Amino acid sequence: DYGRLSVMLQWRYNIESVLDVPPEAFDPPPRVDSAVVRMQPLPARSDVNVALLGELVMVAFAQRRKLLRHTLGLWLERRGFAGSFDVQRRAEEVGVAEYLDLASACGRA
Repeated sequence: DYGRLSVMLQWRYNIESVLDVPPEAFDPPPRVDSAVVRMQPLPARSDVNVALLGELVMVAFAQRRKLLRHTLGLWLERRGFAGSFDVQRRAEEVGVAEYLDLASACGRA
């Protein structure tokens, strides 16, 4: 699932699925499927404050079924954000690059 953890990992790593691991491979078998992934570091964006990005993404995904105007929109208003960002979407509809650009813009404000 695409969520807070996905955004926080994908902005720093190129993630590639290597192998699916069925529950039967463990003792006792878990009730979930597992996977082995390869994570290759990406160059860090110097214009992104990690703490600010973490807070922004946490707020965005706090109520993931609601439109962002109810969560992130209010957070942006409190910060005095004057830029443009479409808050008429849900958190999972916003790509990693958009979250990075928003965190960068908020860090400059």
